[in-house]
Amino acid sequence: MKDLSGMMKQAQKLQAKMMAMQEEVGNRTVSAQAGGGMVEAVVNGRQELVSLRIDPEVVVAEDVEMLQDLILAALNEALNRSREMMAAEMSKLTGGMQIPGLF
Repeated sequence: MKDLSGMMKQAQKLQAKMMAMQEEVGNRTVSAQAGGGMVEAVVNGRQELVSLRIDPEVVVAEDVEMLQDLILAALNEALNRSREMMAAEMSKLTGGMQIPGLF
């Protein structure tokens, strides 16, 4: 019974550390560019789009599809980087142990 109590305390400590880490990493940002920097997306650790910069030169009414593709490419890369950042921090916290349901 004593071992179970110790395990529960450790689990609670780990949970508190994970919540603090998620809050801290959630405030960090990563960015990605597409089209040689013509479009840049900035995403935070909560996978929220923080900003989107579009160079006016790439805004051409006759080629909206290209602009859409650049935006998608930049945003998807920024989201991937955000997930990787969160997974790396989670791995540090858990010692590399894979916990189901966590990144």
